[in-house]
Amino acid sequence: MYFLINISYVIFSTSLIPNATPHLTQANTRGKTPLVDNKSEEFDRGERAPWISLALVLGLTIILSSSLEWLAGGVPLGFVLPLINEPATISKLLYYVSVITVGAYVGYMGLQELILEKRFSVEFLMAVASIGAAFLRLLFEGATVLFLYSLAEYFEGYIEDRARRAVEKLSRYMPEEATVVEAASEKKVSVKQVKPRTTILVKPGERIPLDGVIVDGFSFVDQSLVTGESVPVWKKRSDAVFAGTLNTDGVLKIGVVKEAGQTLVSRIERLVVQSRKRKAAIERLVDRFARVYVPIIVALALFTAFLMPQITGGPAENWIYRALILLVISCPSAFIISVPATFFTATATAARKGVIIKGGVYIEKMDKVRTIIFDKTGTLTLGRPAVREVNCLSQGNDRRALTYAAALEQYSHHPLAESIVKKATELGLEFQRLDVTDVKEVPGEGITGFVGGCRVSVGSEELMKREGLSRELRGVENEKHTRVYVSIDQCTPPIFCLVDEVRSDAAEAVKALRDYGTQTVILTGDRADVATEVARELSVDRFHAEVLPEEKLKIVGQLRAEHGLVAMVGDGINDAPALAASDVGIAMGSGGVDVALESADIVLVKSELTKIPYLQRLSKQAVKIAWQNIAVSLGVKLVLGALGFLGMIPLWFAVAAGDDGVTLLLLLNTLRLPNLKA
Repeated sequence: MYFLINISYVIFSTSLIPNATPHLTQANTRGKTPLVDNKSEEFDRGERAPWISLALVLGLTIILSSSLEWLAGGVPLGFVLPLINEPATISKLLYYVSVITVGAYVGYMGLQELILEKRFSVEFLMAVASIGAAFLRLLFEGATVLFLYSLAEYFEGYIEDRARRAVEKLSRYMPEEATVVEAASEKKVSVKQVKPRTTILVKPGERIPLDGVIVDGFSFVDQSLVTGESVPVWKKRSDAVFAGTLNTDGVLKIGVVKEAGQTLVSRIERLVVQSRKRKAAIERLVDRFARVYVPIIVALALFTAFLMPQITGGPAENWIYRALILLVISCPSAFIISVPATFFTATATAARKGVIIKGGVYIEKMDKVRTIIFDKTGTLTLGRPAVREVNCLSQGNDRRALTYAAALEQYSHHPLAESIVKKATELGLEFQRLDVTDVKEVPGEGITGFVGGCRVSVGSEELMKREGLSRELRGVENEKHTRVYVSIDQCTPPIFCLVDEVRSDAAEAVKALRDYGTQTVILTGDRADVATEVARELSVDRFHAEVLPEEKLKIVGQLRAEHGLVAMVGDGINDAPALAASDVGIAMGSGGVDVALESADIVLVKSELTKIPYLQRLSKQAVKIAWQNIAVSLGVKLVLGALGFLGMIPLWFAVAAGDDGVTLLLLLNTLRLPNLKA
């Protein structure tokens, strides 16, 4: 009897655990799309405690009661159980207390959902099946049904947590305090109290607490938490850094630009969790199907229990037992859980690799995309010019011209100036040693000054004409690349050719897409000859050059009409209209992750083009697994339903194979997604 008291105590104590009701728990949302907005509820591991406790109690009850029946006839107690009118034994008492108590607890949760949401839940169906089995004196089966159900609930919650851990990992490493620098002092404060424009100090080995820009110092920063990069990135003054990333070896002073709740990591976390609201068409189909499927099977079970005995004349107990099997089979948890879990797992997996997907609907669309349009500048190219050669007119490379130009341009912040300085640095030219005086910038044209005693002018054709060199510029008009002229003491100017460099991974990404059967298209407002060169270098299928913003929308519509769904890849800034017009808008994080998060459906945080073929493979795999789960679930249920109606399988097997077993199998099938290589 002491053991019976302990069983009752465990069962009722678990029912008092906070957040144990079905409308609040994540692990207990079978029969409805699980989505919890509150972060603490979303990731609460304690929610699974009731199910493992109940499984242990029921498992121990089954083992002990079966052993007592086999060894000592159940240990008779010498009195008759009331209402049941059976001789009392310890084994029967254990069974009845466990089955009725746990069944009532589970049934109460199911009844709440039936009343509040007007739908049959798995809790309600399992409670009816187990208590019905006890009514038929099938105590072992009743206990086994609840044991398998409780065990499955625990493991299903564990498997679903595997997907959510990818999101939880983002917030787990967020520092709670920041070191604020004020005058000559430093003090620790909560990150929630730190406002933008505050300067914070981050020492080696510390995680950066808030998004900001480095104002002093340099270091390697491990950004794997945000971008998935395996190698730390060199960060210096004026570089942006993100909350949660790890400062490895230098002292950094950072000017805060975002409050704690608006950091990139916080926004990514919210987007991934909220992505479950944007359901794929498959998910919506499953929801609609379940609302029709379950009532039909429940009606069939009622018909079997009450009308089949009248039709066949057989024992009512046999048909009630078969009706209980149909009730168990009617539970739609296998596909109701596994299909949303598939899309959420894909979303969480992509987030760990630096790809933010705003909903399962975009995963499904990416599976159907047959054409991917790329903007050129800032997407296929780096969006910043680089010196390809000195003297486009083949007048011989003039290292002296480049040295003098870099000596002058080091005082300018123009992108073209930075490219010239970078090229001179790469060639090892010692331009810093030259004496530079009288530097003057001519707005929109270039820069002039004296370098080593020589008058030097660096800039556009207009600047050279101003310097009196119109005759020397003949024959340059047909040069397709950006031209920068250098005049030393008003001599014939060498010409630097600057080109917008193609990203190192662009060719690999385009080739992978073409091998996959996806058409690739360049859409750019740049000149046709420049677009032709990039298209030829990358081997894209088509390109459209000198396109105005409003024309981009028209071309997107034409490609959709010709080839089906279209994805557009851009920087998220000037491409926002085209991104919105496409079926799937993909933005490069290099254009500003904040802008990209607002303007696109999918964001490449690290701006890696090779993530696009991965995204397409991930989408195809996710959709394939979702349909596999639906087919397997319905197939197993139809077969077991027929066998159960014919009385060819026991109730416990229907639970083990037709409900909880197949649900676990399908969730395990979903876990193949994280293993897909990027």
